[in-house]
Amino acid sequence: MDIQLINIGFGNIVSASRVIAIVSPESAPIKRIITDARDRGQLIDATYGRRTRAVIVTDSSHIILSAIQPETVAHRFVVSKNGSE
Repeated sequence: MDIQLINIGFGNIVSASRVIAIVSPESAPIKRIITDARDRGQLIDATYGRRTRAVIVTDSSHIILSAIQPETVAHRFVVSKNGSE
């Protein structure tokens, strides 16, 4: 079984098979999801102190914050799935 990894910025990598959604953090429901994950201890902040630009939801209910744009993460996800990288 081949594990595909996605770079989410600053050398941080997530497993592509565990990603459910890549969303923008601007809406109130997403902000609530982030707060709930922080309270449950399932928030992973990979922004290195920078502004959160993408929120990655995993199948294990972990929420990952990234400082790169959701479109960039999605593009890396698609490129990795196609085997071009």
